[in-house]
Amino acid sequence: MQAQASDLLEKIRQQFDSAPYPRIPVDKSPKYKPSSLYIHNLVTSYYLRNQKVIDTKGKIILDAGCGSGYTSLILAEANPGAKIVGIDISEESIKLARQRLEFHGIDNAEFHVLGVEDLPLSDWEFDYINCDELLYLFNDIGKALQAMKAVLKPQGIIRSNLHSSIQRVSYFRAQKIFTMMGLMDENPEDLEMGIVVEIMNALKDTVKLKESTWDSNYEGENGKQRILMNYLFQGDKGYTITDMFNGFRTANLEFISMVNWREWNLESLFKEPDNLPALIAMSLPESSVEEQLQLFELIHPVHRLLDFWCGHPNQGQSFVPVEEWNDCDWEQAKVHLHPQLKTSLFREELIACVTTIKPFVISKHLSLIENVVSIDSSMSVCLIPLLEQPQSMTSLVKHWKQVRPLNPVTLEPTDDKQAFYLVQQLLLMLENLGYVMLEA
Repeated sequence: MQAQASDLLEKIRQQFDSAPYPRIPVDKSPKYKPSSLYIHNLVTSYYLRNQKVIDTKGKIILDAGCGSGYTSLILAEANPGAKIVGIDISEESIKLARQRLEFHGIDNAEFHVLGVEDLPLSDWEFDYINCDELLYLFNDIGKALQAMKAVLKPQGIIRSNLHSSIQRVSYFRAQKIFTMMGLMDENPEDLEMGIVVEIMNALKDTVKLKESTWDSNYEGENGKQRILMNYLFQGDKGYTITDMFNGFRTANLEFISMVNWREWNLESLFKEPDNLPALIAMSLPESSVEEQLQLFELIHPVHRLLDFWCGHPNQGQSFVPVEEWNDCDWEQAKVHLHPQLKTSLFREELIACVTTIKPFVISKHLSLIENVVSIDSSMSVCLIPLLEQPQSMTSLVKHWKQVRPLNPVTLEPTDDKQAFYLVQQLLLMLENLGYVMLEA
């Protein structure tokens, strides 16, 4: 068994040495991909766990399985002042990662040819560990998580993911087919990829395998990476929500949240979320997070990745959720604009919309849900002070009253309570969507 595992590891190493992943040009910058930066910003997961805002300066971040370094670059861009350490078993990938960050002028980064299982032997300690598109290659995800936990600071956070065995079942069937045909006996190259294209194109369009997995994006030079990572992926495995939580239990880690948590809302699957079937309505409040996620995936398996954040148990700070705050909490609140919105384009468009009395489409700058999110110009003025620095709730209300000193209908002076309520409702909405962060 150990020999088989060693042989598989060597095949995986060979595949990524010959085709480092991802195949993204070294000069391509993630600066204008705010959604990716949002996920990889330590501020996002730390706030979700603790309802506190953290400064990324001086933090040490591990990119485990960094590949060609594009995610390492995202981590560097998303976390100003942090040090990035990248590890990977592919020497060729590490070479590309070094070149990439050097090209973009990131000097606070280092890369090592090292496997995740060797982390406990190092003397590193990390504030955040990103392990993207790697964990599902391990036979024992609990042991892999344990290895990362060994170098995680007490309040540190791990972000990782697993391929869903339910959502990705058709691709696993395809991998089995091509394994039977001998296409994965050695490192798949152009010949094997060409055979995949030939076979898939020869199948009728109504054949289930082709219908559920194939499209024209797999053809041509640009399709080679997709074929390797889907049809000819050495060591690829699928897992369930139960497998994921069993991994946490093995490693003694605490689940924090799914990375795309808004897309795992069980109630959203029903036509009338406020009028659920009786059995669901009665059982939902009593069910665990694990059970709710499991039920979601069984009903609606749309997520390729089971993408999660976790950390040491009992290290999250206790807090009262914003939606449960009393008046005293709100009066003492400090308001932060999410760092990924502090861009010159955001500033220019916000000011332009306020000046020309047009709705401000905030989701254009950070798209976190499918729906368009816009703010009336009379309320978006509250965001302007946040461009410079965090503000107290009372100062934002005062600022808004200066802009709207009179009730536009009665022409009476703006009521203090009404002003406070309107700003409060705006911030509740924006905090729920991830655009602002509130500290009591």
